[in-house]
Amino acid sequence: MTQIYDLPGHLIRRLNQISVAVFAAQTKAAGFDLTPVQYGALASLRDHPGIDQTTLAGLIAHDQVTIGGVVSRLESRGYVQRRVRDDDRRARSLTLTERGESLLQTIQPAIRATQEQITNGLDEAERAEFIRLMRKLTDTGNQYSRAPLDTGGDA
Repeated sequence: MTQIYDLPGHLIRRLNQISVAVFAAQTKAAGFDLTPVQYGALASLRDHPGIDQTTLAGLIAHDQVTIGGVVSRLESRGYVQRRVRDDDRRARSLTLTERGESLLQTIQPAIRATQEQITNGLDEAERAEFIRLMRKLTDTGNQYSRAPLDTGGDA
């Protein structure tokens, strides 16, 4: 019988717990109040300005209900602005504000420290291999996700 500690699903869940805890500790110690999902949304808006909420959800593989709340919180904190689109008055485009841009720049050391701490048991070659294998697994399992990553278009 397989020990739970040898099951990939269990180890992935544990690593996610660790990752979120390290992110929270590193960003809080640096004076920031941001979740990993909020950071992902801001970084995606930096890289894809003017997208709508549905596209944002697809880019970071989150369901639209979750992203709606995330965008609302980021907007209320002055990091994101929603604007009515010129080509479709029913749709809203999302852009970072100057405050959002500034946050992304100043939080980078905490983000780098988070990534280093999460993988601190691996040497450089192992880290690269670990990332490669995680990408391979997430790419091949993408269709099973409740909110699959949108891999089409210019993402």
